[in-house]
Amino acid sequence: MKFYLFLFSIIVVSVNRIYSQTIPVYKVNEEITVDGDLSDWKNTFLGPFVIHNSGEKAAQNTFVSLSWNEENLYIAYNCTDSKIIGKAQKKDSQIFYTDDLVEIFIDPDGDGQNYIEIGVNAFSTNYDLLLKCISPDCGGWKTSMQFDIKGMESVSKINSEGYTVEIKIPFSNLEKIKNGNFSKPINGTKWKANTFRIDYGNTIEYLALQPYKSLKFGFHQPQEFAVFEFVE
Repeated sequence: MKFYLFLFSIIVVSVNRIYSQTIPVYKVNEEITVDGDLSDWKNTFLGPFVIHNSGEKAAQNTFVSLSWNEENLYIAYNCTDSKIIGKAQKKDSQIFYTDDLVEIFIDPDGDGQNYIEIGVNAFSTNYDLLLKCISPDCGGWKTSMQFDIKGMESVSKINSEGYTVEIKIPFSNLEKIKNGNFSKPINGTKWKANTFRIDYGNTIEYLALQPYKSLKFGFHQPQEFAVFEFVE
């Protein structure tokens, strides 16, 4: 889908988002084909992303849209990028240190324990990471790269304006995360979460759909995640 075809709807939603920390995740009845092509994406895109700890305008635009059905959560990103950094790598490579990528963090109860981080670069390489603990209160920084979300899919496509990404996350495997408080959503279910992008272009920028009021650096501030509300 060409960027300008949905630019107007994005701008309208971004104005509303400034005054709300609740991000709607709209239900769809059909299964979405995860192929990186956004031309068939039905729900509105939100954005643009901003610098995560200041709210300042980013050098390049990022927009995201979220959908769900009975089985899966779907996320689509559209990233303007004049200089794509990265390459295809094996799954669970630490691409967050080197590559342009998009991310989603989900911590339903916002307690900073047993939440997930998923990242996908412009070449369809993905990782899924379990954050068991990030605070001294629960024993200090503990993560697991051995954690895998079975059935997760991600596809990226590079185009003349940048790249797009689609991700599918099955609910069935999230429910198995011990003490994660994930449950299969119904209408009205709310999860703490946020979507991000790292842009290793001419200037390295760490971007978020919703910035952090505390102005702290680093994406791992679950107490400041937005609220994702599943709605029909």
